[in-house]
Amino acid sequence: MKKVIRRGAIALAVLVVIVGAIAGGAFWMGGRKLERTVEVRVVPVAYTRDRSSLQQGKYLFETRGCAECHGTDGRGVAIIDKPEMRVKTPNITSGPGGVVASYNEGDWVRTIRHGVAPSGHALFLMPSEDYNRMSDPDFAALVAYVRSLRPVAGGPAEIRVPFIVKALYGAGVIKDASEKIDHKRPPPAPVAVAANVEHGAYVAAMCQGCHREHLEGGPIGGAPPEWPAAANLTPSGAVMARYDTADKFVTMMRTGNRPDGTKVNEAMPFMSLRNMNDTDLQAVYAYLRSLPSR
Repeated sequence: MKKVIRRGAIALAVLVVIVGAIAGGAFWMGGRKLERTVEVRVVPVAYTRDRSSLQQGKYLFETRGCAECHGTDGRGVAIIDKPEMRVKTPNITSGPGGVVASYNEGDWVRTIRHGVAPSGHALFLMPSEDYNRMSDPDFAALVAYVRSLRPVAGGPAEIRVPFIVKALYGAGVIKDASEKIDHKRPPPAPVAVAANVEHGAYVAAMCQGCHREHLEGGPIGGAPPEWPAAANLTPSGAVMARYDTADKFVTMMRTGNRPDGTKVNEAMPFMSLRNMNDTDLQAVYAYLRSLPSR
């Protein structure tokens, strides 16, 4: 009996050592992965400064998650601040500590559309898959507005994630945006703004970072453990069955409340969604209703 217990203890110890070695190797690979160079050939988008572009850029900044992540003034905010995990976004103004002062037209494209810093390194938590399908006019408008922000003091990004997150990143289970994007795919042509499926597909591209490419939902890689999996937004999922009218859907996106009065998890970016206009929200609803079930 003692021999059996001893052998079991030895086997368990060996297993622990093996698992620890694998996890440690994956963690090391995560660090190396962040230092890799991502080759992306970008087509610069020319700067614009006209009033209509700045107005559209402000709308995009406030509704596509930029203000939610970087702050309404662009100085950067701590979007996750816990003992085990801290994510603070960088200052994207031209003020002290800002990271974009030296950006050229190509650098903006590389960073926002491709998730790659001007240095060539992948940006770990930049959700560029949400912006990769943005048309050139909208992209130029967004950049114009960011460049017009009043200079304020801030600092670079601060990212501290748990051991397991970095290990899963190193193992390829969690991917950064640059791994999810087809970098050779050209940007889409502008879509006419209307409350229809075509425009809804264009706007709903902003949902891919959490709800995945086909909006089928699933666990959100690298998110805090208390965040739920992103919901399946296709007709086969339970979520869209609650919204038999566009008005119910629009109300939820503006208030964060379901039709029965219960609250949607605060992981949803309601600070951005509540600022979307009726046309965009109704278009997204039309698009989600048109999706094939997954």
